[in-house]
Amino acid sequence: MTAVMIGVDPAKRSHAMAVLDGRETQLAALQVGNDGAGYRDMLRLARRWPQRTWAVEGAAGVGVQLAQRLVADGETVLDVPPKLSTRARIFDVGHGRKNDPGDARTVAVVAIRTRGLRQVVPDDEMVALRLMSERRRDLVRSRTQTVNHLHQLLMELIPAGAARNLTAKKAKALLATVRPREVASRTRRQLAVDLIEDLAGLDRKLKELDKRLKTAVAATRTTLTQIRGVGTATAAMILGEVGDVRRFPTRHHFATYTGVAPIEVSTGEVERHRLSRAGNRQLNHALHIIALSNKRCDPRGRAYYAKKLAAGKGKKGALRCLKRRLSDRVYRHLLEDQHLRTQRSPGGHLGATLQSSAAGSHPNTDTSEQPHTGLHQEATPRLPAAS
Repeated sequence: MTAVMIGVDPAKRSHAMAVLDGRETQLAALQVGNDGAGYRDMLRLARRWPQRTWAVEGAAGVGVQLAQRLVADGETVLDVPPKLSTRARIFDVGHGRKNDPGDARTVAVVAIRTRGLRQVVPDDEMVALRLMSERRRDLVRSRTQTVNHLHQLLMELIPAGAARNLTAKKAKALLATVRPREVASRTRRQLAVDLIEDLAGLDRKLKELDKRLKTAVAATRTTLTQIRGVGTATAAMILGEVGDVRRFPTRHHFATYTGVAPIEVSTGEVERHRLSRAGNRQLNHALHIIALSNKRCDPRGRAYYAKKLAAGKGKKGALRCLKRRLSDRVYRHLLEDQHLRTQRSPGGHLGATLQSSAAGSHPNTDTSEQPHTGLHQEATPRLPAAS
């Protein structure tokens, strides 16, 4: 019986799939619409090979719906980062032109050659936390834009405008003192009234969402909130973005993923490092906020920051060192939380890992780039040679 790898290039309107054996020989191919009938056609073709593994490009992005549907139907699914499939296509001996059937074949080739790819598991509470955190981030962004616009209108209606920390109640009280006569001023006042209503609505939504986030974070029993500067919203964002922390074998891999580990750019006998712009920017921002809080309010953080200043790091350099130190602390707390969850639920989460694919030869990623960490080597399905 031949074991096969089924590569899938998902898109909004259609999916392309290619079936390859262990020698990377293409056995079948199919392109279907992204609908129920197309999904059934894909399963019908795949069931010709009982020993099969699916490889979906971007299973946490554009391919999330397909990947989760396959997992729910009992299929084994690997997540292939788009970066890896792009590299494999560039070094392919073929024409190298990009099209959906060719991309599906490339995805399967990457899955066959690459160890440590993340195995897709059913969405859990961490995914729910990430979704709520993203919603909160959008609401905060909308609130900031609304307040800025309201400040501008009040400055044009009232001498010196409004003070900082403007709320809907304060803006309404200020606007009650304004009785404009000109058409433009009346229009500004009406727009300000509309913005106050929008601001009140956004505050109401944020308050309700924060209650749900607090309940969800408490249900995880995380210890992240014991760190100075980590509140409910920050803890929810970290938990949602990281997911299963066991996919990072060491604190150094985690620091690379968060973008706080410097990148080595040495040459010859000259050793140099530069600031990393890669990594998860949401986690990097969270660590920045935590570092600012520790520098100002925590004696240990303040002492460490002063020590780095005395060593000639400069303000920005000392803050980066503090972020790196806090990244290690966050990693330790996440590991402890995961260990406690595993004890409460024997076996832990499906798809746990102790090994990363952050370094290696083509088509794996390099340590200086954002890592695509994944499953433990033994948990990743490997294809034997075709029989």
